[in-house]
Amino acid sequence: MKIKDLLAKETLSLSFEVFPPKTETGFDSVKTATEEIAKLRPSFMSVTYGAGGGTSKYTLDIAKNIKELYGVPTLAHLTCVSSSKETVRRKIEEIKTAGIENVMALRGDIPAGLETADRSEWDYKHAIELVRELKSAGDFCVGGACYPEVHPESANQKEDIRYLKEKVDAGCDFLTTQMFFDNNLLYNFLYKIREAGITVPVMPGIMPITNANQVARAIKLSGSFMPQRFKSLVDKFGNTPDAMKQAGIAYATDQIIDLFANGIKNVHVYSMNKPDVAQKIQSNLSDILGK
Repeated sequence: MKIKDLLAKETLSLSFEVFPPKTETGFDSVKTATEEIAKLRPSFMSVTYGAGGGTSKYTLDIAKNIKELYGVPTLAHLTCVSSSKETVRRKIEEIKTAGIENVMALRGDIPAGLETADRSEWDYKHAIELVRELKSAGDFCVGGACYPEVHPESANQKEDIRYLKEKVDAGCDFLTTQMFFDNNLLYNFLYKIREAGITVPVMPGIMPITNANQVARAIKLSGSFMPQRFKSLVDKFGNTPDAMKQAGIAYATDQIIDLFANGIKNVHVYSMNKPDVAQKIQSNLSDILGK
């Protein structure tokens, strides 16, 4: 089933993101974790691609397994940074062969060692070009990323939203946000993009912070603003792993409840391949979701 059709429904839904293993030796444990999350019957599951396609060969294996064993719709990530057109087109054919019809089109993080490289000769400089490639290659439902707190490479939010509009006009069927920890940032962002004429569905991306070490990484990856309420939580419970895990799940649950209460129908959870975290969040929302 196409993600855009799921998002068109009036019912509330929860979906989860998982990531493939970095090495072959980790495949079995990741496969087991993703299957446990699939057993929760989320609305869909997305499978990431890895910086520079570093884990790309496992993305389709995981996505296909989830879809075939559990009937859960899957969304395969695809990045294009520093890739040739030939490489990307081959990957698109592999996605078709795997029977995956939903693709998350991302530029991707610049691979280590290429941060200062000359990008003028790259076949793909932006995700916009990948969106167009996917739309011309088949009947894909294409998703894109958006940043409530501004893409780190954009000069300002106005410029960021202008590029986002171009990406949507190129064929994005829906958008998923980078993680955020203050829902007011999302509500403000949604108001601005709707004013700019961006009307496709936007799914908030929620990251449950279940250990204190994740905080620094989250800030580094997304530049996320940390509200004082969240900082206090980490200060109080960060040195007690079980308490921090419980508090982080509660904080993420509270964010999701507020989003649902304010008209958001679909929320995407960055599960970090943790079935117990996914299960507890879904359990906290069981009556709200009708599960």
